[in-house]
Amino acid sequence: MLIRETVTEDWPAIWPFFHDIVAAGETFTYPVQLGEEDGRAWWLLKEPNRTVVAVADDGTVLGTAKMNNNHMGNGAHIASASYMVDPKHSGRGVGRALCEYTLEWARAAGFRAMQFNAVVETNTYAVRLYRSLGFEILGTLPEGFNHPRKGFVGLHIMYRPL
Repeated sequence: MLIRETVTEDWPAIWPFFHDIVAAGETFTYPVQLGEEDGRAWWLLKEPNRTVVAVADDGTVLGTAKMNNNHMGNGAHIASASYMVDPKHSGRGVGRALCEYTLEWARAAGFRAMQFNAVVETNTYAVRLYRSLGFEILGTLPEGFNHPRKGFVGLHIMYRPL
């Protein structure tokens, strides 16, 4: 698996699983009706922020990550990132590789820590992955997320120093 900068030509491969994940409404705080143009604008970040794809040897896009400063001004030393793995390729280490990549990017870019603002507590795979990579749950906003099947569930704020 190779992780590289996203190019415009990657979007048609990202959009189908991006759309499905967002429309499911189970893991992201994005509007479930998010259209393709808005999705592209929200996901494909411009420098100094970044968006990458994980690709297989044959060029198949397996997943994607975006990484950015979490805040502006005097809080700009804290990074954040988001990840989407094509469900057809889940369970193969793509999410872990993307997360490790974003941590290295943030460290090399001079950030002091990485913070995730809204990890849905029922997204147990993500929570387990982040904890295994050294993130801790700083707090949970009770009923901060309206899960389509489980109702109101918490949103974790997760943090890791770099």
